[in-house]
Amino acid sequence: MQFQFKIIPSSSIDLVVPLVMKMSNDSITEDLLLERFQEMVTQNYECVGVYYYDQLVGVSGLWYATRHYSGRSVELDHVFIEDIYRNKGLGTQLINWIQKYVKSKGCESIELNAYIENKLSQKFYERDNYQRLGYHYVKQI
Repeated sequence: MQFQFKIIPSSSIDLVVPLVMKMSNDSITEDLLLERFQEMVTQNYECVGVYYYDQLVGVSGLWYATRHYSGRSVELDHVFIEDIYRNKGLGTQLINWIQKYVKSKGCESIELNAYIENKLSQKFYERDNYQRLGYHYVKQI
């Protein structure tokens, strides 16, 4: 299978909403998700798309920051690949592409969060030498 990886232009960010909806909790509507993505692209955010021919089959958000403990970094967000394309090495290809891309932009580290119940993604990242550093907490205010 021939896949292509490329940054989705901010003007086309609406393309990611249907994919991210598949991994969002039920309290987030499609309209709210679109509104949030439209705001995100005005911040230190990019989104990489995984294309099979012209069809978007995967995405990963990229948040850029400089952190005191890891230097210039990128945080992966909402990494998602359509079910039919999983377990074929595509996740590894995506992470490798991201690593090369962000390194060319001067990043020194990659960070991410994995949900506690998502054991498959935890195993995936640990196989690729990501280290567990702590817990991520959220409080709605």
